[in-house]
Amino acid sequence: MTPDALASLHARCFITPAPWSAAAFAGLQDSFGAFTLGDARGFVMGRVVLEVAEVLTLAVDPEARRVGVARALMLGFHDVARGMGAQEAFLEVAADNVAAITLYQSLGYAQVGRRRGYYAVAGAVALDGLVMQRALSGQRLPQGQDLGGAGKT
Repeated sequence: MTPDALASLHARCFITPAPWSAAAFAGLQDSFGAFTLGDARGFVMGRVVLEVAEVLTLAVDPEARRVGVARALMLGFHDVARGMGAQEAFLEVAADNVAAITLYQSLGYAQVGRRRGYYAVAGAVALDGLVMQRALSGQRLPQGQDLGGAGKT
């Protein structure tokens, strides 16, 4: 998918966190260890550095939700990350995104931290970000702690 297509789909999916621009996607696609899986229905962008994989963003078109697209993308993310040598995967999700949290938990992710006020919301109180982890080798890391409030915009 092109950066423009990624940004367009991301804008249909997100208000908080704010949708990313085509320039942001282009920069991430060119970064070390980054990869994108998906199509017009949805995509996942991640990266692997050393033995750690990170889900940078997951977006599924509102018209394609509740039919397994996100689950399939995440399973593909796990496969690619393992193939690149990752032993564990991390992601961050807005604390109010119940659907995403439920999906991640069903895939074996557990909350290992909280970033207070991580997602800035114009005209509202910033939302906490939940840090979730899953071992790609079948193990989980111990439960974590509050990771502080580094505001991400």
